[in-house]
Amino acid sequence: MQNLIERRKRRSISTRAKISELHYIRLTVHRTNAHIYAQIIDATGSKVLSSASTLEPELKKQNIYGGNISAAALIGRRIAEKAKKIGIETIAFDRSGYKYHGRIKALAEAAREHGLKF
Repeated sequence: MQNLIERRKRRSISTRAKISELHYIRLTVHRTNAHIYAQIIDATGSKVLSSASTLEPELKKQNIYGGNISAAALIGRRIAEKAKKIGIETIAFDRSGYKYHGRIKALAEAAREHGLKF
C-alpha cells in the first residue's frame, strides 16, 4: 500500500514542477474512496481561490455518494461555475499523480464542458 502512495506522489512531482515553472493557475484534484475534492490554486501556490467537494452542505442534503463518476462530474461542474464567478477561464489541470481515468477524467471533462480551458 505504501508503495502505491509513493508512486502516485512521484508522478505528481513533475506535473507540479512544470505548472509552477509556467506560473499557471491550477485545478488540483484529490480523491478518497468516499469523496472527491477540487481546488483552484493561484499561480504562486500559496492561496486557494475556490474549492468544491462532495462534503459541501448542498450536496450532503442530496444524499449523493461521493465516490462515483456522477459525483465527480457534479464537482467538475461546480468548480467550473465557481471559477467563472471569480473570472478564471484558463487553468492547468493538476491530477495529483492520479491516472487520467474514471473519476478524475469525469471531473476534468465536466469542467471543460462548463467553460474551463485546460
